Amino acid sequence: MNWDDARVFLAVCRESTLRGAARVLRVDQATVGRRIAALEKSLNATLFLRTSEGYALTAMGEAALKAVEKMEHSALELERQIQGLDDRLTGNVRVSTTDSLAIDFLIPAIARLHEHHPDVRVQLDASTQMLNLAKREADIAVRNARPENPDLIARRLARWPVGLFASRAYVDVHGVPTPGTAFEGHDLVVYQPYLQGNREITLAGDPVNRGRIVASLNSSLLIRRSIAAGLGVGEIPVYMGERDGLVRLWPERTRPLPYEVWLVTHADLRHTARVRAVIEQIVEAFALENA
Repeated sequence: MNWDDARVFLAVCRESTLRGAARVLRVDQATVGRRIAALEKSLNATLFLRTSEGYALTAMGEAALKAVEKMEHSALELERQIQGLDDRLTGNVRVSTTDSLAIDFLIPAIARLHEHHPDVRVQLDASTQMLNLAKREADIAVRNARPENPDLIARRLARWPVGLFASRAYVDVHGVPTPGTAFEGHDLVVYQPYLQGNREITLAGDPVNRGRIVASLNSSLLIRRSIAAGLGVGEIPVYMGERDGLVRLWPERTRPLPYEVWLVTHADLRHTARVRAVIEQIVEAFALENA
């Protein structure tokens, strides 16, 4: 099996459909189908069961998957090592982050980068999805979680307390919630993933069961904008609330866990000139803000 066939096989394994694999590979669906049929013929083995729900691996397919994943690991490792020797300040650097951090820090950092190194192009992916640096889905990640993968190099850029905020207009109309009343009589905006677990939802340490959740959002930027629009009371990093000119409620209280920001890259890429140049500007952006 050559690496081109292996890539097609992996895409079908992970997407379970020819259409999904074709989208990932950026080819047409018929091409994926032909490549899989040719691969099975060359191996004289049935790798997939065609079901109404998509393509499911057979026992032979499961065995092939383990071998192909080793091929993928070796191919990506070679690619990273070669790229790590590149001392040219030109080319693409893929950066993954959140929307809030992109607006407040990454875009200013890219602007400064462009002034010094105009041939370095940054592909910025701002979403809640955690891209896999080991699989080259991104070169740099700026996130609020430290990775556990030992092959990744992590550097903490910021550590902010998380507090309770509202807009001035909201406070003028509704007043400040009274601690210990579970937000009775108040409108709330909350982070969507908090609603998906079985744990009790709290804001600044108080339960919210007497308040009214008027919006649930999946990003810090959307929460910030909702609070600023007067939708309700919400919990965000103190730095963000102060930057947006919001009113901090219960200033003596913070969430038990602070909001940390980590810069992450793969060990093989940390010496690549263009990656290093982007990292330097990102680090400077946070240093300037926290100075």
